[in-house]
Amino acid sequence: MCHSDCHACNGDWGLDSWPIAPGHEISGIVRQVGNKVTKFKVGDKVGVGCMVQSCNECDLCKEGLEQHCPNMIQTYGSMFPEGKGANFKNAEGRHTNGGYSRDIVVNDKFVFHIPENMDMKYAGVLLCAGITTFSPLNRHILQKGGGKGKNVAIVGFGGLGQMAIKLCKAMEVDSVTVLSRSDKKKAEAERLGCKYLIHSDDEALKNAARSFDVILDTVAAPHDIAKLTPTMKVGGTHVLLGAIGKPFEISAFSLIGSRHSLEGSLIGGIPETQEMLDFCAKHNIVPEYEVIHAKDADDQFQAMMKGTSGGNRRVIDLATLDQLPIVDKDSSNPSQ
Repeated sequence: MCHSDCHACNGDWGLDSWPIAPGHEISGIVRQVGNKVTKFKVGDKVGVGCMVQSCNECDLCKEGLEQHCPNMIQTYGSMFPEGKGANFKNAEGRHTNGGYSRDIVVNDKFVFHIPENMDMKYAGVLLCAGITTFSPLNRHILQKGGGKGKNVAIVGFGGLGQMAIKLCKAMEVDSVTVLSRSDKKKAEAERLGCKYLIHSDDEALKNAARSFDVILDTVAAPHDIAKLTPTMKVGGTHVLLGAIGKPFEISAFSLIGSRHSLEGSLIGGIPETQEMLDFCAKHNIVPEYEVIHAKDADDQFQAMMKGTSGGNRRVIDLATLDQLPIVDKDSSNPSQ
């Protein structure tokens, strides 16, 4: 369960397709394959992430950047296009639905192999929280010679923040510091081997000036980023991962003086997402998670909206759907 699911069901971000089944962190077993599928067979452990289609023809798709394709189709809440083959004919003109369901049919290009030594209970989590944090760390750490001599700061300590910390450790980053508004999660961060800085403490921020090569900002609520940028080294990059509708305020002088960069980052493309899964399997990177019964999903949904759900990702065991009462679509009364 991802906080994005709340935004989708609440009509935020311009999504207005109802009724809808959210969920874009999906792991499961292949039950059937089309006659042109060669990469997968019945019984394979597979995953589906945040997108299920793109044009497959533009330069971005050819470069493995399908997430930026103008015609990218999200796993839920996007209108499915025409001309994607006979198997998807019934989907044309309808919006996509995601992983809070028993089954999902997806073009094989947008399905991922789950490594043999990876448990499905947390594989799905990696397909959103994992790739969202892996992609910028891949660009700014792995592809620039690795983590030796690098210091990374993580703003926010929820599901994304926890994943980012574990990835940084596997990339052998010299130090990871959590920047948080209070000391509420200090003990948990230190348990994961991180330093902890309360960014509401102006003196502490001043003492951290020019400390970090990269700041990964996972917070999905308005906050003052201008006070955080001075903590970056010359040439450092502040990466925004939280989708916030309200504009940020920051002075150009604060960027110019230390050649700071401010960038946004989405998920990764198809090749990078598979790379992330393999990297996590190799380094035994496991998200903090808790498996829940389908009946508890609504309570968790409300907790996410209130910000009281904690850092652990909740993973719905979809096998428990069969234990829920069926609700008549024309009434609010459950029936068998």
